[in-house]
Amino acid sequence: MSAAGPAAVIVLAAGEGTRMRTRLPKTLHEVCGQTMLGHCLTAAAELRPERLIVVVGHGADEVAEEARRQVPNAAIVVQDHLGGTGHAVRVVLETVGTITGTVVVTYADTPLLRGTTLRDLVAERDKSGAAAAVLTALAPDPAGYGRIIRDGNGNFTAIIEHADASDDQRQVDEINSGMYAFDGDLLADAVKRVHPHNAQGEEYLTDAVTILLADGHQVATVCCPDFEEIQGVNDLVQLAHVSKVLNARLLDAAMRAGVRIADPASTWVDIGVRLAKDAYIGPGTKLEGTTTVAAGASVGPESTLRDTEVRAGAEITYSVCEGAVIGEGARVGPFAHVQRAHVQGEPVT
Repeated sequence: MSAAGPAAVIVLAAGEGTRMRTRLPKTLHEVCGQTMLGHCLTAAAELRPERLIVVVGHGADEVAEEARRQVPNAAIVVQDHLGGTGHAVRVVLETVGTITGTVVVTYADTPLLRGTTLRDLVAERDKSGAAAAVLTALAPDPAGYGRIIRDGNGNFTAIIEHADASDDQRQVDEINSGMYAFDGDLLADAVKRVHPHNAQGEEYLTDAVTILLADGHQVATVCCPDFEEIQGVNDLVQLAHVSKVLNARLLDAAMRAGVRIADPASTWVDIGVRLAKDAYIGPGTKLEGTTTVAAGASVGPESTLRDTEVRAGAEITYSVCEGAVIGEGARVGPFAHVQRAHVQGEPVT
């Protein structure tokens, strides 16, 4: 991949998310203090694409506003009806024109996806010169996923949807994530030939891969090492799951960097929280927003901090702090509620 990154990343964010059963558009639900859309745009931005394009549909104004808040120069394309992933990409290319170079397609409901995984996908397409590179994963339970079919030499030959798979094919545990890196010129031609010949009457981007294969082009694959990364969120149960996974990821990184966390199972942190080496976080503690905890400070047990600065050597127990500054060596709690105050010197209870 060149230093400038791919020609474009297209983030699909038009879905209605009816299974969420909430008024809020699906991609605006938060995971560890950041919207799902925000997480996905962060991963996409790590590629340094020439263009970052967000496809909106349901809740278009709200989703577009969040996209521009995260990436001010993001291009917004409206999908006027939800006609499938292939239709969404076709609408993009009809709106902005053919994009020459590598075009990545990803989703706004996969908040665990890492930018490094997308970089590997782009690098494989660029290195191989393939018409497309497909991001795959090994699924513990592949039921419901499209299977990656290979020939006797291990070469990619097809994506077979679960409903269409034979009994033998259903034993395959390598599945399609639905994320791709395409040759932009070839993609522009292929999506024009995708037809909605399915029960849903939708145009699937998977069919564009099939078309490229039928035209004699090479299709490469990259296997994501962490199955959780490619998980989409379709309901509140799945939202809770990815929140737990990302929280564990954040806590693991903090502990490996020298932060003592007494009970990770009962500790929650937002992605914007910063914890210094030698800080201590007690059980039942939640750290939100832009909270920072300095070296030698102790927070918890059973404390909630939101947008709060905790300076070196401070101690907070059984308390809530919002928009506060807890000075060096200060003591807060037990059972204190500190709002927008600078605490120093005498203990606050």
